[in-house]
Amino acid sequence: MTKQDTQPLFTRSEWTFDLMSTVYDAIEDIAHNDLGLDTYPNQIEIISSEQMLDCYSSIGLPLMYKHWSFGKRFVRDEHSYRRGYAGLAYEIVINSSPCISYNMEDSSMAMQTLVMAHAAFGHNHFFKNNYLFQQWTDAEGILEYLSFARDYISKCEERHGRERVEDILDAAHALMDQGVFRYRRPPKLSKEALHKKVKEREEYEERTYNDLWRTVPVNEEEKEEPDPSEVERKKRREMFKLPEENLLYFLEKNSPILATWEREILRIVRNIAQYFYPQKQTKVMNEGCATFVHYTIMNRLYDKGLITEGAMLEMLHSHTSVVFQPEFDDQRYNGINPYALGFNMMTDIKRMCMDPTDEDREWFPDIAGNGDWRATLLDAWANYRDESFILQYLSPHLMRKMRFFAIHDDANKSNLEIAAIHNNAGYRDVRNALAESYNLSLQEPDIQVMDVNMKGNRTLYLRHRVKNGVTLYEAQRDEVMKHLKVLWGYEIVLRGLDQQTNEEIYMATTKTSFD
Repeated sequence: MTKQDTQPLFTRSEWTFDLMSTVYDAIEDIAHNDLGLDTYPNQIEIISSEQMLDCYSSIGLPLMYKHWSFGKRFVRDEHSYRRGYAGLAYEIVINSSPCISYNMEDSSMAMQTLVMAHAAFGHNHFFKNNYLFQQWTDAEGILEYLSFARDYISKCEERHGRERVEDILDAAHALMDQGVFRYRRPPKLSKEALHKKVKEREEYEERTYNDLWRTVPVNEEEKEEPDPSEVERKKRREMFKLPEENLLYFLEKNSPILATWEREILRIVRNIAQYFYPQKQTKVMNEGCATFVHYTIMNRLYDKGLITEGAMLEMLHSHTSVVFQPEFDDQRYNGINPYALGFNMMTDIKRMCMDPTDEDREWFPDIAGNGDWRATLLDAWANYRDESFILQYLSPHLMRKMRFFAIHDDANKSNLEIAAIHNNAGYRDVRNALAESYNLSLQEPDIQVMDVNMKGNRTLYLRHRVKNGVTLYEAQRDEVMKHLKVLWGYEIVLRGLDQQTNEEIYMATTKTSFD
């Protein structure tokens, strides 16, 4: 059948559920049979602008428990939206099975088509196949877990008072970035196993007494520091499994003051932080994949005569807005747009597979001219995160196209240095510098629990490994330490040590004598 023989699926902007179902089938056919995508079952919800704002405020998760910060965020976003200071996202998608996508009821049929291709197939495929999501998240269990968490926290509010629950949640939320396992994955639990484990834990803690904290804390000056004996220190480190990078996990297991239900709330916040951890590492790839998929599917629909030129122009208008990248000296510049970088890199991979240059053959001998861009992209989406994806696939061609260059910022010098430009020596430096900017281990502070004063005043000792001389923002650091003290119950000491020399750069504490 030729394009001339095919009737467009829609010609007007109004949408109906039957029409969306028909278009969904056409998108699914291209996504699965042409692009070779592998997706979870889809559940598409049509919501109002107010409901979209509500989804924003609860960090994009359905069935989320209640917290005052979500309401505050809702009022702020609604105010900006109503006054025209900010727009709304076209969609929100949940990494779950079935994969839940939220479409706006105000959108035209062309936009509904684009959003379905973007979220229900682009993001959906990435969630299901990328190794980080497979390793760290449980798509089948997240909705059940959120339901459990909402009900559990609601019951805690009834039994123990909303004020105390909010205190625990406030403190736990402040530590979310330090509440993830970066190197090992916790076991998956079914809903039944989860309830059984919670009940067993409560019964066990009711029967036993934690001998670790039998001593009464003292405030004598000579007992402020942990026992210096190496043997004693080694015993403590083995007992508490130190050093521990997951602060919420350490507090959940070892805090001297928390009740069982408070430890369970820490566990809930920690599990949600872990759920979002892969998304923080794959922003460029995830958005690039979804944008490349919707662009390819919309073009295929147009080539087959299933959408009109008007719908295609509307799609292109939205698409170019999403991938717009201001120049470095543009007032609108706010860093590298992950949609632009991801989409451009994936389009560039397709070019290298199908129409390579001599430079591409030199830099990318494994993929240049292989003629199979679909398999190459499917492999990249499955096996890389942002940092490794850029190191593996960012080409000199794209660096020139996006006019990348590297700046070396030395805090001891008054001027910035242009460290790499577009030449043979500079391409690798630019690529390394850009990849490093997506390395979470370099972007987030490395703070670990190092020791505990068990026999004295129960002070908790933390260590911050300072990288490149970048210390913590003092006001925010001190506020987070106050929240940490709420969960630990006693004083906190944080020492910042230079990563290279191990010299102490700063020391912060909740003790009033140091204030």
